Amino acid sequence: MDEKLSINVNVAERLYPLKIDRDDEEKIRRAAKLINDKVILYKQRYSDKDVQDYLAMAALQFVIKLIECEDKTDTSEFISELNDMDEWLGSFIGKQNMSSFK
Repeated sequence: MDEKLSINVNVAERLYPLKIDRDDEEKIRRAAKLINDKVILYKQRYSDKDVQDYLAMAALQFVIKLIECEDKTDTSEFISELNDMDEWLGSFIGKQNMSSFK
């Protein structure tokens, strides 16, 4: 039962098609909601910026929280997961950029 689930995740008003393990759907949707909530918060506070700025500020805030948690606990497994996600996202974005050139 290694079937992947195809979902569309909305992040900052942009849809991203993903193939994920069924067990990961809830946390992926929750993560997207947290990001979108931060983006909305920054949009309300700073209306003269663009979405990239809002996303950058949300990422900065989440990584600051991550660093604070690292200082409190051993997060080597978490960091490994983040590195895997970073590689996967980089690959996904690269594929998306390549398809836009066609």
